Amino acid sequence: MVEKNDWRLQSQDKYLKGAELKKKEYKPASETWDHDHCVFCNEKFMLKDGCLKQGYYYPTNEMWICENCYDDFKEMFEWEL
Repeated sequence: MVEKNDWRLQSQDKYLKGAELKKKEYKPASETWDHDHCVFCNEKFMLKDGCLKQGYYYPTNEMWICENCYDDFKEMFEWEL
């Protein structure tokens, strides 16, 4: 169980509590935007070696969550897939 004072928690519960997420391959939002970051740990999603290439996506706010943070916070945030 993750502690409530985990350094990755920055008030994301205001917009991600109970959110419906989609597990998917990363695709940049546009030709001019080449990367995104995990909304918790800031790990980079990008179609480049060494970067995350899949994760959990929240389409309402166009946010990405990495596998590790999803596993750590799925119960606390009560996410649905």
